[in-house]
Amino acid sequence: CLCSFCNAAVCLHFSGSASEDLGCRRGDFSRKHYGSVELLISSDADGAIQRAGRFRVENGSSDETSDYTPGTWRRTDVHLENPEYHTRWFFKYFLGKVHQNYVGTDAEKNPFYLSVVLSDQNNQRVPQYRAILWRKAGTLKISLPYSPTKTLSVKSILSAMNMDRFEKGPREILNPEIQKDLLVLEEQEGSVNFKFGVLYAKDGQLTDDEMFSNEMGSESFDKFLNLLGDTITLQGWAGYRGGLDTKNDTTGIKSIYTVYQGHELMFHVSTMLPYSKENKQQVERKRHIGNDIVTIVFQEGDDASSSFKPSMIRSHFTHIFALVRYNSQNDSYRLKIFSEESVPLFGPPLPSPPVFTDHQEFRDFLLVKLINGEKATLETPTFAQKRQRTLDMLIRSLYQDLMPDLHKNMLNRRSFSDVLPESPKSARKKEEARQAEFVRIGQALKLKTIVRGDAPTSLVTTGLCRKEPWESQSFCSTFPYEIVCADSWGQSLLAATDTAGVMLLDGETLLPVQVFDKTMVVKQMHVLEPQDLLITRADKGKDARLYVFRLSTMKRGLEERQLVRSKCDSRENKLEKTKGCHLYSINTHHGSELRIVAAIRNKLLLITRKHPRFEGFSAVASGADSPVEEFQYIREICLCDPPVVMALVDGPTGENDNMICVAYKHQFDLINESTGDAYRLHHVDANRVNFVAAIDVYEDGEAGLLLCYNYVCYYKKVCPFNGSTPMIQSNTSDFHFSWNQMPNAIVCAFPYILAFTTDSIEIRLVVNGNLVYTAVVPELQLSASRSDIYFVSSAPVSSASNCSSRDTSSQSSPQTPTGYEMPVFPSPLGDGEAACKHIFKIPLCNLVGRSIERPLKSPLVNKVLTTPAPTMVPPTPLISATHSLSLSRMEIKEIASRTRKELLLCNVVMSNLSPFSVTSSLQRLDRGTKWEVRQRISQTEKDEQEEH
Repeated sequence: CLCSFCNAAVCLHFSGSASEDLGCRRGDFSRKHYGSVELLISSDADGAIQRAGRFRVENGSSDETSDYTPGTWRRTDVHLENPEYHTRWFFKYFLGKVHQNYVGTDAEKNPFYLSVVLSDQNNQRVPQYRAILWRKAGTLKISLPYSPTKTLSVKSILSAMNMDRFEKGPREILNPEIQKDLLVLEEQEGSVNFKFGVLYAKDGQLTDDEMFSNEMGSESFDKFLNLLGDTITLQGWAGYRGGLDTKNDTTGIKSIYTVYQGHELMFHVSTMLPYSKENKQQVERKRHIGNDIVTIVFQEGDDASSSFKPSMIRSHFTHIFALVRYNSQNDSYRLKIFSEESVPLFGPPLPSPPVFTDHQEFRDFLLVKLINGEKATLETPTFAQKRQRTLDMLIRSLYQDLMPDLHKNMLNRRSFSDVLPESPKSARKKEEARQAEFVRIGQALKLKTIVRGDAPTSLVTTGLCRKEPWESQSFCSTFPYEIVCADSWGQSLLAATDTAGVMLLDGETLLPVQVFDKTMVVKQMHVLEPQDLLITRADKGKDARLYVFRLSTMKRGLEERQLVRSKCDSRENKLEKTKGCHLYSINTHHGSELRIVAAIRNKLLLITRKHPRFEGFSAVASGADSPVEEFQYIREICLCDPPVVMALVDGPTGENDNMICVAYKHQFDLINESTGDAYRLHHVDANRVNFVAAIDVYEDGEAGLLLCYNYVCYYKKVCPFNGSTPMIQSNTSDFHFSWNQMPNAIVCAFPYILAFTTDSIEIRLVVNGNLVYTAVVPELQLSASRSDIYFVSSAPVSSASNCSSRDTSSQSSPQTPTGYEMPVFPSPLGDGEAACKHIFKIPLCNLVGRSIERPLKSPLVNKVLTTPAPTMVPPTPLISATHSLSLSRMEIKEIASRTRKELLLCNVVMSNLSPFSVTSSLQRLDRGTKWEVRQRISQTEKDEQEEH
């Protein structure tokens, strides 16, 4: 049995792991995992310099025996970035369905198009509006929640897209042929199929003329080609040809082809393209491979031989080189990536060391890296400017063609009309016939796109039945209360509810344990296990206060089954000067000093708590149950307005350079904690601002902020204050990206950043903002995220999140579209099921890829778990109690075995019912059995003690 002294020691033991936990949750990251920019120079045999260029080199770790830190990118989370099946909205959600299209000109007289549809999100019974704004700068996509009592106007949709002023108001386009033109606009985002070059290089070759002149490849090169895909005959080939001749064999007889996650890939292999003995430069080979954005260079020889440099290849078009070497001794592949300096960061980052002994894993990694690399290259200034010019030309040309029809149909247009799921019942037959023709033309276009192999049907998963890091676990089913706020406590969840006070949920127990009664109305909380501290903000308005509690005292009260604490019992835990506090924030990395900033209207109150050495032991010795006396008030800082969002940023030294980021009105400001000096960090140029979060992240120890508002997430590098002068400047690493749906909360768990909306979790990468996955989660609410992520949803508990089906065949027909996607999260309610909320958990260690040390035991110790209150004891036990503990356990095993058999029979009987109701019924029965078993064990132990 652990005494309080030992408990304090245990608390100190977890301080290091919890600090690491918070660090990786908040985003201690480094772009160096994606390579560093180097000047690479190539020379001829005589040593004369031929060419030079600046490339970002990704090499993982060159030393295979180096002692790398666990979790620093050794794992290989292979994800397609911005997968077409999630980004090509017009093809997926609009084409072939009733929707509305509008045309107008903005304040600068530039034409734009708007497409709006009311759709069911991935057939998950979650209706929502989807809108696409087409303009010369690119497309903007947003989702808006659906309300049956409130229809959206076109004006409100454009306002959500930050477009409020027009030269000409939008008019509806009634011609169904507009779908064909809008599909062409969407296809400007890039092809869904890819062509990659494959260049064979012998050991010691230093020029591209030598490499392109290799007539035959080696045995290891042929083995590599077989790994990439299938050898196909070009003549008569009906699939994606990647610019090769499929009629007259002018570009070779055979080639390498494959289908990967819905993408058709054609490889331009140097040894399979036509060879000419008279032409030393092999122009025909260079014509294809030199015009590929991405080229694989397979180089013979070991790593000690002369190294390949991209400057050896004369090409203004190729931006990415993937250097592959094969080691026959251990049957492994080594990978190295060269990207032209202007190419944005793209994943997945190379493992350390970048050596693959699993060939299928290497194939998955390489193909995803190449696809992501080509997509990233299209965002370079060279390609982006060309795409923007093409898009502008197409939009203006289409606008000129539409103008006569718009004037002719002025009486029929519906400017700023309500966007409806279908025409009203009183609509004329002419309108119904028009909609039928509209759908027919759209479906014909969709079929035509599928047949020619340009359908965006990519899947976003890799490998056979691989668990994705964001897959959820059921934590607590049918929780009856609304959760206001929560935080992790060990393996448990401390949740403040709207009507039942503060509850402690273990996930394994049948009923939660009440910690505070409903008089304690908690609006915000932080559980700090290393500091043995619980911080809460309770009540609202003038009565709001900050309260601080010792976790060890609360745990002791749970063990001894003391009375539930009330607001009156917590008077000694109030921080007095915090009266009227409407918001507070704490620093993330609180190793030696915990800092709290409380916002009281437009005033900031800075509070600190010093941590002397062996504080846990001194606290036990003093016997003080309230830690209030350990906090000290430092200073007050006045603002011009009350803050809506706050975040504390740690300076590099901690001496007069700690900062506070506050958001109010239309701006984010950065404030020096020591002097109170403020600096404008970012101005929000929008009529309405919905501030979501300001998240502190640290890149190689340097502070940065993710400023999240409306649909935007803006990364800003923050340099420290130099005395009282801010040193904040625009940085090349600053970037921003847009969410598809307005977030209610955002969680950063590097390498991912997750946006929680009303009915979905949108998952992107922190380093570039690229979309990875969108999970449909109906009636979603984030509860806690400082450690493991907990969220509440009406999705029923089912086995859908255990293992999703994957695309196991890389050779699937490209003409067969994937008309569905396997959701990671459980499906919504089935017919006849009652609406109820369930709590789900995403373990942080799955997301950040490192093993995070956690307390083995919950704060709910065995006595609380197995000795419930009298109201929880069933009136009639299943079997009579016996004084023999061993015999009781044998009986319990028999009961459990018999119950499982009955459940299996019950499963057969209920096979005609909804699968969701069957699953939930079985789980309820199973929980009941576990609870009865615990009761029997507890009762037997009591009887045995009485007998002794």
